[in-house]
Amino acid sequence: MYDIVIVGAGPAGLTAAIYARRASKSVLVLEAKAWGGQIINTPDIENYPVVAHISGADFANDLYNQAVALGAEVKLEKVTGVEDLGKAKLVRSTLAEYEAGAVILATGSENRKLGVDREQEFTGRGVSYCATCDGNFFRRKDVAVVGGGNTALEDALYLADLANKVYLIHRRDAFRGEETTVEQLRRKENVEIVYNATVTALLGEKRLSGVELTDKLSGEKRTLEVKGLFVAVGRIPENESFRALIQLDEAGYAVAGENCRTKVPGVFVAGDNRTKELRQLVTAAADGAVAATEAVKYLNA
Repeated sequence: MYDIVIVGAGPAGLTAAIYARRASKSVLVLEAKAWGGQIINTPDIENYPVVAHISGADFANDLYNQAVALGAEVKLEKVTGVEDLGKAKLVRSTLAEYEAGAVILATGSENRKLGVDREQEFTGRGVSYCATCDGNFFRRKDVAVVGGGNTALEDALYLADLANKVYLIHRRDAFRGEETTVEQLRRKENVEIVYNATVTALLGEKRLSGVELTDKLSGEKRTLEVKGLFVAVGRIPENESFRALIQLDEAGYAVAGENCRTKVPGVFVAGDNRTKELRQLVTAAADGAVAATEAVKYLNA
């Protein structure tokens, strides 16, 4: 039996492992794919305190090595469910079952994709899902944002202060996001709003050089020469396996406050899969530290 089983080896999960091991708790981290989470797809991180520049892959490897050096055990196994046994929790994976005194769910969330050909190919090469992470790479260049919610509007507003021009592409004729933000965008001279349009093709050789749009009403096609495409059409939290265990909101995020505690004693959540305002590398790491500290308090009570 482990003191703490952590589900997910992204920045939140591995940071939780570091803090739990420093508290002398036995730790098992279970990861379905590869340690590091989505950060491994980021070519250059430059918004993490102290570290001016580091690749996502190097950051993930350094974090993994730090956790393992402290004694955390990491296994590549997909967790299929967690059962509350009271003082103990039963964690089921595709390969085995594990008991733990506490569980930290740090499964993250997946960016909702456009579903356009070559999207994966251009990810990190012009296609981004995080304007605050990657916007600085597109200073004084033409970019586009796709989406109609608050995230897309805020991304376009943020990029307007960096880029030469920002196209905001929405498939409908009205936005779901706040009208005050829409009005701010309309006042920006370098922002062009494109209504009733969808991205139907990504153009370029090794890097993105443009996007093809199709007007939903007329069917006419238009090409925008842009170096960056920021996709903001929603996220999918990785919580479905725990729906019977913890409370999820309407969007599927685990309901938990800044103490990272769920409604189930001994079950904690950390990172992008919980309800929160800002989902960034630094907040994922912060969640991991908080969740581990709270889990240690629970075990020591």
